Amino acid sequence: MNKMPSPRRFGVSFFLAALAACVAAFHVRAQEFTFQLDRAQTKIEFTLHDVLHTVHGTFALESGTIRFDPANGKISGAILVDAASGESGNGTRDRRMHREILESAKFPEIVFIPGQMIGTVASKGASRVEVVGQLRLHGQDHDVTLPIDITAEGTQLRIMTHFIIPYVQWGVKNPSTFILRVSDKIEIDVHATGQVQSAEGPR
Repeated sequence: MNKMPSPRRFGVSFFLAALAACVAAFHVRAQEFTFQLDRAQTKIEFTLHDVLHTVHGTFALESGTIRFDPANGKISGAILVDAASGESGNGTRDRRMHREILESAKFPEIVFIPGQMIGTVASKGASRVEVVGQLRLHGQDHDVTLPIDITAEGTQLRIMTHFIIPYVQWGVKNPSTFILRVSDKIEIDVHATGQVQSAEGPR
């Protein structure tokens, strides 16, 4: 008949097992990861309100690679958006947007450069973090903090964010005319999917 372990031996064994689990968890969390956005599964939408109706449009992702370390929240990389891809469904309005407002021939990219992540990304399921960084628009860098909802499924991450750009305050021309008055702020919604890999290879 098997003997029950003594309370002392059981306590020591439990402590060692718990310590081993904590060490293993630390090593997993201390790894640096790379998140590669999928252009085909990334949607960047903008909304601009005016007194008569709301203008909706889209931009196309050019590329996006993010490196982050869950142990300290450090994050780097860049998300590049093709400024010339912006369209709202109205050719005349879009040509003016690129020629006079965005000047996309002169400033062909809109770039987000992350610097710090606040919060923890769960290995499975939903998380919410904030990412502090700089958004380069019309050739100028501006400090921003983006709220980001993340859903993890295996090696795949889905991210969503909604934020507002005070573009007139940032020095971009207001497209309003004496007939049409639009907001001096523009709303941005991003829905993206990508794959995550550790620095040592696939997760």
